[in-house]
Amino acid sequence: MTNTPTLETERLILRQFNEKDIDALLAIYRDKEVNTYLPWFPLTSIEEAKAFYKDHYATAYQQPCGYRYAVCLKEDNVPIGYVHVSMEEAHDFGYGLRKEFWHQGIISEASKAVVEQLRKDGFRFITATHDVKNPRSGNVMKQLGMQYKYSYEEQWQPKDILVTFRLYQLNFDGLNDRVYDKYWNTSKVHFIETDL
Repeated sequence: MTNTPTLETERLILRQFNEKDIDALLAIYRDKEVNTYLPWFPLTSIEEAKAFYKDHYATAYQQPCGYRYAVCLKEDNVPIGYVHVSMEEAHDFGYGLRKEFWHQGIISEASKAVVEQLRKDGFRFITATHDVKNPRSGNVMKQLGMQYKYSYEEQWQPKDILVTFRLYQLNFDGLNDRVYDKYWNTSKVHFIETDL
């Protein structure tokens, strides 16, 4: 079994990125608006895209287990976005999509398929965070059945800006009271919002 099993939904193919996808990768990661709330600077060249592919995808695909999906429309199988799940202890769930495909439910459709795969593969839980200035990302988390747990401040790198994040969590094993509390414990400023 590949470490990123290919998935299909009604409109989408979710698969590994490969070296033929560099132009598509650059199109996803170069847009400043798309990458405003993400932990890297927008890419500016094919050379940067090749390096990003190597660091963020090729390396991950060498690991025994890794979920880094290219989100492609079935009609042409060209990546227009991505869904990732970290293999670190938080199992952080993240996603991004080219701006011209926003507001079509594509990331929700892709994310639901990945969540189902994680459930089948025996994950106990996943987390996801979003900048409070980016509530649309939080709406995707809610659509996936994730529950808000807490908010916290972080001096975010490499952009070196102070961000207030909201953490959402989805427990697959029925232990709904489980809270991944590392960010709460390491942030001097943390709190629970009651009006979400």
